[in-house]
Amino acid sequence: MSLAVHPALLAMDYVGPAISAVLFVLIMSFVPEPTRLRFNAILAAGAVGVYLNGGFGIWELLYPALATPVVYLGLRSHRYIGIAWLMHAAWDFPHHLWGNPIWPFMRTSSFGCMIFDSLIAAWFLAGAPSLVAGRSPASRPRVEEPMHQEPTAQFPR
Repeated sequence: MSLAVHPALLAMDYVGPAISAVLFVLIMSFVPEPTRLRFNAILAAGAVGVYLNGGFGIWELLYPALATPVVYLGLRSHRYIGIAWLMHAAWDFPHHLWGNPIWPFMRTSSFGCMIFDSLIAAWFLAGAPSLVAGRSPASRPRVEEPMHQEPTAQFPR
């Protein structure tokens, strides 16, 4: 674990991730439901393992152990995906201060990831509404309800 002073932050360390988060939300607004929900659950699951060699040794296993069940619940709810991204943002912060950055070639990348993750988490916690004109919430299928099995055909006896 590195105890070095964390890198100085510049305006672009804040603005760049914020712009990226807005672009992410706009692009995801084009993805129809329930594909948007499932795709983003997969993205959040992939983020669980990005720090496995992030400088905290055996402690790196703590975040995947805690986040994996939350991401699994994200297969049914945007809000759980939002919680998973907030958990990732919380893991980004100690990596920015003491661990290895998510991108080794950019010392402030974990800080930027924290900003990005927090902003998209807010969108997911709001239910991931489409921001694209012509895609009203009423036209969007609900995906926050538990998935039910299709009824099976009943044969006469």
